[in-house]
Amino acid sequence: MKRILIIDDHAPARAALRALLVGHPDITMIAEIETMAEAESRLRVGDYDLVFLDIELRGGTGFDLVPLVRPEARVVFVTAYDQFAIRAFEINALDYLLKPVRAARLAEALRRMAPAPDFSVLPHPPARMAPDDLIYLKTGAGTSCFVALTELVLIEADENYSTVHLSNGTRLFVRRTMKVWEDTLPAPHFARVHRGTIINLARYRGSTRETRETLLVQCDGLAEPVRASFRYLPELRTRLQAIGRQL
Repeated sequence: MKRILIIDDHAPARAALRALLVGHPDITMIAEIETMAEAESRLRVGDYDLVFLDIELRGGTGFDLVPLVRPEARVVFVTAYDQFAIRAFEINALDYLLKPVRAARLAEALRRMAPAPDFSVLPHPPARMAPDDLIYLKTGAGTSCFVALTELVLIEADENYSTVHLSNGTRLFVRRTMKVWEDTLPAPHFARVHRGTIINLARYRGSTRETRETLLVQCDGLAEPVRASFRYLPELRTRLQAIGRQL
């Protein structure tokens, strides 16, 4: 028996979803939650298997609540977002229901119940992204957010984690390996310039030689240059040329 929570601040939306769930005898509804404060308290109880989580809530967003969901439970986002945002859910391997929820799509979401994806160890990572896509990041600080790939400037490895530098100066510590980054980021728009460093080539602004073995690469949005190893320069040069730039 799957134990279900619904978190949505609109009563008609909760009622519609509840009515559809009646047709699934293998689930039990344990709570409907309307406010952020109630959700924060209820999620900590830990007696649920699946959370239907609305994105737009009064006083916050569904993403603010994701870190409070117990690790063993799954989240299905419920959204009225447009198709651009829906692609973000799909390519980030996140399940979602588009309002108004259809019975067939709800049944599919319930069939998909499984441990939440871990992007650091996925044997088959999500499909490679496009340059204008959004990426969903769960950070080591316990928060989650969508970030436009265009805002990524630098990615630095830290064992099975990485630090993401955004164009506004923000740094996010996420559980995602360099291998997964390389498998999902769009080529040639991103390139590894060092064993533990990937840069957004749209942010590239030039380079200077540091030693016989390294260059210092300048990128918009970074106060300090990035060290690039000569080992990676042939591929860096090729990718820059592919987007109309020169090393």
